[in-house]
Amino acid sequence: MLLAGGAVLAAIGVASVVSGPVGISPGAALAEIADHLPLLEVDSGLTASEAAIVWELRAPRFVTAALVGAMLAMAGAAFQGVFRNPLVDPYLLGAAAGAGLGATLAIAYAEWLPSVGVPPAAFVGALAAVGITYTVGRLAGGGNRAGMLLAGVAIASFFTAVQTFLQQRRSDSVRQVFGWILGRLNTVGWAEARLLLPYVMATAVVVLLHRRQLDVLAVGEDEAEALGLRSGRTRVWVVIAASLGTAAAVAVSGLIGFVGIVVPHAIRLLAGASYRVILPLSLLGGAAFLAVCDLTARSLIQGGELPIGVVTAFVGAPFFASLLARTPG
Repeated sequence: MLLAGGAVLAAIGVASVVSGPVGISPGAALAEIADHLPLLEVDSGLTASEAAIVWELRAPRFVTAALVGAMLAMAGAAFQGVFRNPLVDPYLLGAAAGAGLGATLAIAYAEWLPSVGVPPAAFVGALAAVGITYTVGRLAGGGNRAGMLLAGVAIASFFTAVQTFLQQRRSDSVRQVFGWILGRLNTVGWAEARLLLPYVMATAVVVLLHRRQLDVLAVGEDEAEALGLRSGRTRVWVVIAASLGTAAAVAVSGLIGFVGIVVPHAIRLLAGASYRVILPLSLLGGAAFLAVCDLTARSLIQGGELPIGVVTAFVGAPFFASLLARTPG
C-alpha cells in the first residue's frame, strides 16, 4: 500500500506540473525537473519562460501542498490516537485560532510590526494557543483527555473573539485576513517548501516512533498503564510533535480544514485501525489529497482559482457529516 500510495502521489505530481494555462508535455516537464537534480544534465527543450513555470511555480507549489497535506493528515491521525476520539483534528488544541490571531495581527497592524511577516506571526500564535491550552488543561483537568478538550474549546473561542475584535477595528484588512484563513498556496515557492520540510521530518519521526504506543493506548489508559505503557509521556511527546508540525503547516498555507479528518478515516476504511499502518499511509494520503485539491482549486475557474480551503471543505464537510451520523452518541 505504501508503494501504491507513492506511485499515486508521483502521478499527481506530474499532473500538477503539466496542468495550467500554459500546456507542457509530461516528458518535457520531467526532463526539466531532472535537469535540476545533482549530477544530472538534461535538455528539456523548453523555453526559458516554460522552464521557469515548471521549476519556479508549479513544482514548488506541488511540493508545498504535499508537505502541508502530509503534515495535517498525520497530525490529525496522531491526535485521534492520543485522545481516542475519531472526530478530532489537528486544530483540536487551538492551533487554528492562534494562527488566525497571529496572522491578523501581522496583516492588520503591519505598520506596528514591520519586521514580522504573516508566516512567523501565525506560527508563534499557533504555538502560543497550544501552549496555553495544554497549561490550562493540566491545571484544571489534571492533564486528562476531557480537560484538554474543554481547554482547547475555551482557548480557541477566546483567541477567535480577540481576532474578530481586531478585524472590526481594522475593517480595511478583513479581505486579506479572510483570504489567508481560507488557505492559499498561490504565492508559495521553494523557500516555503524548505522552511516546512524540517518540521515535517521531525514530526514524522517522533509520531512514527510512537505508532505502537498509540495502538496500545487505544485499549484504554488504565489497560495501557497495566501493560507497562507510560501513557502520559506518550501523550506529551505526540501532542508536542503534532502541534509543532501543525503550526508550521498553517504558517505556510493558512487554515486548511478537514484534511486531518478525511484522510485518516479514509485510511481506516482501506487498511484497518492499527496506527502502525494509519500513520505512514496518512502521510502519503494527506500529501496526495491536498495536492489534488490544489490542482482542482487552480483548474475550476478559468483565469483564476478558488481558495484551497473551499475545495477541502466541499469534500470534507459531507464526509464529516456522514461520520457524525455513524458515530454512536
